[in-house]
Amino acid sequence: MGILRRIRRHGLLLGLLSLVWLLLRSGAKPGRINYPCQQAAKMNVIASAAIVFAPVIAATRVGERKLSGKLIATVFIVLAASAVGYALLKPQEPSPGVTGAELFPLTSYKAASPTSSIYAVNGYTGKNGGLSDLLDLMGENGVPFYYSESTGENRGPSGLIAADDVVIIKVNSQWSQRGGTNTDLLKELIALILAHPDRFSGEVIVADNGQLQYGSGGQGGSLNWEQSNAEDQMQSVQRVVDGFTADRVSTYQWDTITTIPVNEYSEGDDESGYVVEEGRDPETGLIVSYPKFSTKYGTFVSFKLGVWDNTEGEYDSDRLKVINLPVLKTHSGYGVTGAVKSYMGVPSDKLTAALGSRTHTAIASGAMGTLMAETRFPTLTILDCIWVNAVPRSGPSTSYSQATRVNVVAASLDPVALDCWASKNILMKAVPAGADTSSIDPDSRVAGSFGDWLRRSADELRAAGYTVELDGGRINIYVASVE
Repeated sequence: MGILRRIRRHGLLLGLLSLVWLLLRSGAKPGRINYPCQQAAKMNVIASAAIVFAPVIAATRVGERKLSGKLIATVFIVLAASAVGYALLKPQEPSPGVTGAELFPLTSYKAASPTSSIYAVNGYTGKNGGLSDLLDLMGENGVPFYYSESTGENRGPSGLIAADDVVIIKVNSQWSQRGGTNTDLLKELIALILAHPDRFSGEVIVADNGQLQYGSGGQGGSLNWEQSNAEDQMQSVQRVVDGFTADRVSTYQWDTITTIPVNEYSEGDDESGYVVEEGRDPETGLIVSYPKFSTKYGTFVSFKLGVWDNTEGEYDSDRLKVINLPVLKTHSGYGVTGAVKSYMGVPSDKLTAALGSRTHTAIASGAMGTLMAETRFPTLTILDCIWVNAVPRSGPSTSYSQATRVNVVAASLDPVALDCWASKNILMKAVPAGADTSSIDPDSRVAGSFGDWLRRSADELRAAGYTVELDGGRINIYVASVE
C-alpha cells in the first residue's frame, strides 16, 4: 500500500474517531467545544476532511469525469457526518442584549418578611461609576460598605470593610475574554476600598485558583490574559493591580501552590500551599482544602483562620475579609457559574482528587456550601453582570461573540439568594429565543441540576448557622440606575 493511500485511510479513521469524540464529549454540553482536547479533535476532523477532499479537487482540476464508487461513498459519509456534527455542535447565537442608554428590565421588590436583600444597579458599563452607585444603594438601605466608628455616608459601626483589613478579592481567572471577571469593575472596586474614609492602611489581594487544569490555555487560570473582559481588552487583572503601585495591592494565582500540601502557620509551617483537612463531609463527600500563603508585602494569610502574626503567634480572623467577585455565566455541567460556584476557585481539586474525592465532582452534592461554611464565608458578593453568557450549557468559557451585554452589577450578603435572583432575572431573560432554560432554572429539582445543587449548598450553609434564602418572596430587591 502506497504511503499516500495509508495516510488517507488512517487520516480518515482518525477524523471519524475524532468526530465521534466531539459528539460524545461536547454534543450534550456545547461549551466543551472550547476545551483544549476538543479543539485538538476538531483540528483532526478538519485535517481528515482535507485528506478526503484533496483527490476530488485534484480530479476536477485535471478534467477527470469519473470518480470511483468508493471515493463517492466516502465523500458522502464524511459530508453526512459533518452535517450531523455541525448541527449538534453549532453554538446558539446569543441574544443582542442592551444597546446605548437602554436599561435591562429589572424590578424592585419589598418582601413582607425578608430574610435577605439584593442590591442591583442598571446601566453600568464598568467605566461610568456604577459600582459607587451600588455602594450608595447598599448604604441607603442599612448596609454601609466601610466600617468606621464614625457614622456617615456609606460608613458606620455596622460597615463591612475596616481601614486596616486584609481584603481578598476572589475573581474568576480560568477563562479569558468574557469568561473572566470584568477588570473595569475590579479596578473600580480596588479604588473604592483604598478610598476608605478612615484612610486605608490594610492590604488588597486579588486571587483565584484555576486548578492548574482546563481553562483557555489548557493549564488553569491566569491573572494576565492578553484577551480580557474589559472595554480595553488588553487590560488584564495584573495590569489593573500594577496601576496601584503606591498602595499595598497584589495578586496571587493560587494555581502556583495548588499541588503543595502544607500545614498551618500555628503548626510551624511557613511554606505557602494548601491545607487539606482530614476526612470527608458526610453529606457532600467534600474533603475541605484551602490556601495558606504569604503576600509580596510579607503578610501571612490563612484563608480559613485569618491573618497570622508571627510575633504574637496568633491569627486575627476578623481582619481577613473576602469579597467574592465572579462573572455571571452558564456552565456546561452545573448550569450556572455565579456567586456560589465561584468558590470552586478556592480549594485544591488536584490534592483532593489524589485522595479519591474531587472537589469539582462534589459540587453536585452541595460541596460549595460546605466549603464556604468550613473555611470563610464571603463578606460580600458582587456579581459582574456587565457581559453575561446566557446561552444554556455553553459556558464556562465565553468568547467575546458569545456574550450578551446586560450592563448590570448586583451585590448581596447572601450568595445563594444572589444566584437565585440573577439566574431568574438576568440569565433566563437574556437567553436566546426558544432556548431550553431548564439547566439555569433555580427552581429545578432534577438531580444534579443547578437548582438541585444550589438547594443542597443552601442546606449546608443553614446547617452551619448562616442565613441564606432561595424563596424569592422573602428577598428584598433594591434597584437603581447609574446616575
